[in-house]
Amino acid sequence: MESIQAIKQRFEIIGNDPKLNRAVEKAIQVAPTDISVLVTGESGVGKEAIPKIIHALSHRKHGKYIAVNCGAIPEGTIDSELFGHEKGAFTGASQTRSGYFEVADGGTIFLDEVGELPLTTQVRLLRVLENGEFIKVGSSKVQKTNVRIVAATNLNMFDAIKKERFREDLYYRLSTIEINLPPLRERKDDIHLLFRKFAADFALKYKMPTIRLEDDAVQLLQSYRWGGNVRQLRNIAEQISVLEQERNISVSQLKSYLPDIGSNLPAVIADKKKESDFSNEREILYKVLFDMKSDLNDLKKLTMKLMESGNHQQVQEEHESLIQKIYRDEGDEDVEMEDLTEDNTEVLQIAQNKSREQEDKYYFAEEIEEEETLSLHDKELELIKKSLDRHHGKRKNAAEELGISERTLYRKIKQYNL
Repeated sequence: MESIQAIKQRFEIIGNDPKLNRAVEKAIQVAPTDISVLVTGESGVGKEAIPKIIHALSHRKHGKYIAVNCGAIPEGTIDSELFGHEKGAFTGASQTRSGYFEVADGGTIFLDEVGELPLTTQVRLLRVLENGEFIKVGSSKVQKTNVRIVAATNLNMFDAIKKERFREDLYYRLSTIEINLPPLRERKDDIHLLFRKFAADFALKYKMPTIRLEDDAVQLLQSYRWGGNVRQLRNIAEQISVLEQERNISVSQLKSYLPDIGSNLPAVIADKKKESDFSNEREILYKVLFDMKSDLNDLKKLTMKLMESGNHQQVQEEHESLIQKIYRDEGDEDVEMEDLTEDNTEVLQIAQNKSREQEDKYYFAEEIEEEETLSLHDKELELIKKSLDRHHGKRKNAAEELGISERTLYRKIKQYNL
């Protein structure tokens, strides 16, 4: 069995963090078996290296290795991609097609972003894990496959299970062994090491001297949050290598490449704010409706009391008080009550007219509520546009901010022709 250090060199894994070494060690230990593995960790930590290690050290190393990004395949075609389809199974299926599970028979399939799979596809995947069986789309014939499945996700799976976005039984079948890769901010001693490696690679690629960080720039590099982890660090190293004329990089120069340098607030706060904005708006609308309906009911009761009671003077005073209140609630100036005669017939007529007005306003408010509901797609479109602009068109970051999957965002982008 190869050592951890030899495996890291072979697969270009850089760093000496104990958590990183433990993840590589678990991959080496589980590789000779056919146990299903779930690789977890934030986006950009390098989860794709683990299934490559597992496949290369397994008895399946001479079989096919297929990596599938589940979040990048549209929901309507993912079953066909994974399990294949028969000719005529759906519009555009002009010929029979083999899916990944058929093609990779005897090898390994890496399901990246497995948490983005639709629930119907999850059921099919569970069957493959349980007995190695699958059915092509549009077919009734059961086929067998002998495939090792390694999955990866950056989601909190227990949260996804709680929200019924992921099947609990599938999670436990996938995560027989779970390997977690730590985020870059928890590997502070590895950050500068990685940066130097990336800087050397880009110097060779672009045929220019290697950039170097001054001491205070190194400290800033290690204290930064790195929301995009290793992928973000690599991008920063490439930008600086190409754009900076000076090869010694100061802290001020480095700052200009680090987004949101003054804010390390977690994104969940923004999510909560968005949810509360919608919630508060709806609560205000409901309160207006309920208050209006309450005034209407009071007016109706008072009218009935006026018709049935003999004490017209007292009822009329209550009626005048209620009408004054309704006008004040609507923002109108106080109505001149001396315009109302003491004739009960006239008072009743005014009350009935006001009652009808209140009913009209109540139903109008209901229409407003309906229109508000119907216009939610406009707000959705506006939120998607703002999020994409804020993240410079990066769908993955925008999807995380909006609290939806990247595949769902991709579908919305096509729907709204953005």
